[in-house]
Amino acid sequence: MRKIIIASTSTIYGSGYLEYILQDLKAFFKNVDTIIFIPYARPSGISHNDYTKIAKQAFTKIDKNLKGIHEFKNPIEALKTAEAIFVGGGNTFVLANQLHKNNLIDTLKQVVNNGTPYLGTSAGSNICGLTIKTTNDMPIVYPPNFNALGLVPFNINPHYLDPNPNSKHKGETRETRIKEFHHYNTQPVIGLREGSWLHVNNNSIILKGELTARIFEYNKTPYEVESGTALNQLK
Repeated sequence: MRKIIIASTSTIYGSGYLEYILQDLKAFFKNVDTIIFIPYARPSGISHNDYTKIAKQAFTKIDKNLKGIHEFKNPIEALKTAEAIFVGGGNTFVLANQLHKNNLIDTLKQVVNNGTPYLGTSAGSNICGLTIKTTNDMPIVYPPNFNALGLVPFNINPHYLDPNPNSKHKGETRETRIKEFHHYNTQPVIGLREGSWLHVNNNSIILKGELTARIFEYNKTPYEVESGTALNQLK
């Protein structure tokens, strides 16, 4: 029974770290005492220790302990024995590269598919899709490949932004870039707006949060789906 939350972000405007989703996480992790945190994405280059402290403070609010995977001598065994896993946001390329360096890709995919609860935010959500090609991040490092965990049958674009008609910036919008992606790739892409998440329960994939999500399918006009919509059919 797969149990996954794929969240667009860890922090929404005017809210603390994970605050907007904490009550849902309390229910999601109800049978868990300790969560293994993967801080590899390192937002703004923060250290693994400092990033873990930030995440730990949030989880103390729902009476959960959190331990960074970098604190273990054997990270593969840490994943195999984990009660639950949280992969935080930051740079997706840095995250993917470090997962490859530590030979964690296959183990992470295996334990999550076998039922270990998984929370991803931002970069940690990007790696849940088929590839990381629809991330917004700069490729500041070069992982061995762009393949992701394939926990869902589509790609994800966290922090999705709608075009601002009043903006003086006339460069590419998120929608333009995703359409460019579809010139070379065929898998669907979900534009997840801030404060939205996907709740995966085995093979069920449901959009959660107060906002709609924008769906991009190959050779189709993009469209919106309401919160509560099942997205299992996207392939």
